[in-house]
Amino acid sequence: MAKVKPFRGVRPPKHLVEQVASRPYDVLNSEEARKEADGNEKSLYHIIKPEIDFEPGFDEHHPDVYDKAVENFMNFQEKGWLVQDEKENYYIYAQTMDGRTQYGFVVGAWVDDYMNGRIKKHELTRRDKEEDRMKHVRCNNANIEPVFFAFPDNETLEQIIRDVTKSEPEYDFVAPDGFGHTFWVIDDNATIDTITKEFEKIEALYIADGHHRSAAAALVGNEKAKNNPDHKGDEEYNYFMAVAFPASHLRIIDYNRVVKDLNGLSDEEFLAKLAENFIVEEKGEETYHPAGLHNFALYLGGKWYSLTAKEGTYNDADPIGVLDVTVSSDLILRDILGITDLRSDKRIDFVGGIRGLEELKRRVDSGEMKMALALYPVTMDQLIAIADSGNIMPPKTTWFEPKLRSGLVIHKLD
Repeated sequence: MAKVKPFRGVRPPKHLVEQVASRPYDVLNSEEARKEADGNEKSLYHIIKPEIDFEPGFDEHHPDVYDKAVENFMNFQEKGWLVQDEKENYYIYAQTMDGRTQYGFVVGAWVDDYMNGRIKKHELTRRDKEEDRMKHVRCNNANIEPVFFAFPDNETLEQIIRDVTKSEPEYDFVAPDGFGHTFWVIDDNATIDTITKEFEKIEALYIADGHHRSAAAALVGNEKAKNNPDHKGDEEYNYFMAVAFPASHLRIIDYNRVVKDLNGLSDEEFLAKLAENFIVEEKGEETYHPAGLHNFALYLGGKWYSLTAKEGTYNDADPIGVLDVTVSSDLILRDILGITDLRSDKRIDFVGGIRGLEELKRRVDSGEMKMALALYPVTMDQLIAIADSGNIMPPKTTWFEPKLRSGLVIHKLD
């Protein structure tokens, strides 16, 4: 049963939210953050990417950078750019993209649920990335940025979303990327109790996005528990901040591949090899989108092709074998192109579907890449089936959009 609690959020005053709020730390590099924060001393980038306050090129993992994050976090609070709520609340956070809105609950998620596998993952994490975020959580003694969860739909929680969102929101703005962000404070005690009880009925929570942040937040909480001789279990560090969305609200966007060479094959030889496992149809110059599961779009030599996996090349009964990322990784990238490690092979790159298939065409037409492969997106049902089976998705399988805006609320660990 999922255990969550309300918390005393640390938030910007209404009139400052657009200046404070930022994109998540891991979707842009230091230089991009420096540009976005230019002339804005209130930008959260000064806390989540504090290397922007040093000379360009300064090591972002230097101890001074973490110290700067702490200094800036304190400074934001002293100046009233971030203010802690008087009481423990839940919050509702809505994101709007392309006229479609998804609503999530901002909660304190229980560290033990992560450690015991009740908060389920579908991706491997890298220790160096975990360690970086653990340092950030430790030194600030806070979860500055939330993680992104999904949970199986629950009608009572859905009704609370409907009721709360009829009222005036605390924040309501459109970010520079065109995505809308709306935020409500739930301070009614009866509603708070209902939310806590309804989450207790939910078997598991699923990490949608933010596996490194989840690991870091939970591991620091666990570390604090072990290091506290008077640990009781009700301390704030036993929880970390997450935005949990009903699964039906979420849509996974395609995550596509571009490859630098054909492993010594000519275009014709490559297409002939593809034809062993796929029905290959030339579609011409007009962009072709994958039509459904097991259908791929290939861009090569100025033309689009439809590739349909032949019967027997996939296993719909297996949560991993059914995935098109598995089919393409095994039958195209590994068997034909000799790419076996998607994480480290420099011949391959990945393009989030938010950029559109035009970006794939551009990367190939420019000569930077030789071919592009577009995949039909994974569904939430597939993600949940994989997490439930204890399996891990292949790298670069899911792309969630819009990303959570950071800086709408922060969770302190004491």
